[in-house]
Amino acid sequence: MHDSITLEQLRTFIAVADEGSFSAAARKLRRVQSAVSHAMANLESQLGIALWDRSTRIPALTEHGRVLLGAARRVCADADALSSAAQRLAGGLDPLVSLCVDAIFPLSALVDLCVEFARAYPTVELVVHTETMAAVADRVLDGTCQLGVVGPAATAQGLERQHLTSVRMVPVVGETHPLAAADPRGTRVATEQLREHVQIVLSERGGGRSPEQAVLSPRTWRVVDLQTKRELLCAGLGWGNLPEHMIRDDLNAGRLVRIWPAAWGDDEHVLPLAVVHRPGLVQGPAGQWVLKRLVDLCRQHVGGPQGGGPGRAAVT
Repeated sequence: MHDSITLEQLRTFIAVADEGSFSAAARKLRRVQSAVSHAMANLESQLGIALWDRSTRIPALTEHGRVLLGAARRVCADADALSSAAQRLAGGLDPLVSLCVDAIFPLSALVDLCVEFARAYPTVELVVHTETMAAVADRVLDGTCQLGVVGPAATAQGLERQHLTSVRMVPVVGETHPLAAADPRGTRVATEQLREHVQIVLSERGGGRSPEQAVLSPRTWRVVDLQTKRELLCAGLGWGNLPEHMIRDDLNAGRLVRIWPAAWGDDEHVLPLAVVHRPGLVQGPAGQWVLKRLVDLCRQHVGGPQGGGPGRAAVT
């Protein structure tokens, strides 16, 4: 019966293959050679396959033995991983960390977080969701995610909240859009002029519950992710607002042009980001690490609000 095969037998099999002989494996395992030979004979009997060619002075792996050696290594490695994971869990390590971030959270910071997490906690599963507005808090409230990074549109009632940083939303158009000709440092763009053009707006999936903010044009196109919005704006299909950290390269290269709506004052819509979780949530070492690195990384990648210039920011 294959069910009676033991890890000790498989480890002995691997030791013989690695050491090159039954006697060398016995020395490594600190066992008598007869015990090693007996273990191999029993393993071959249970498998119904000859693992060793004993026609020579030093037994050599058969073709079947070479195939099963790889399987034996995988089984032992999985067993070692299981034992290691159990020890970590017994010591209080989280089995899983789940996180949901608002779409305006900087992607570069999220990638760095995941890279560092994989190095620091290779045995802990990490689940990441991206949502918009109230949907982030919903994922935390319903237990889908342990942690969430929310913007100001999320009510987050019933959740504990810690401020992370602030994100400036910049009103922009593509370089080919008619509004790109407006003087970016001179006059502001009148609302009447903005109403003549399509405004591209970020919305929640399925309509959502968050109230619309800073929608000035009666002509709107609605998208549910910022990357699509960015591509549409770069194509000159409308005007809209994007996180400054997301479009720095586009602004520097001239693919996007900043505009200055007269309806918005300086730094009117700098958006705070906060991390939220359910009250009383007990975080293990991995979850605590994520909380700390969220603060450090998003401040590093976003930075504080910058001053200067008219019509600095708007949401949606």
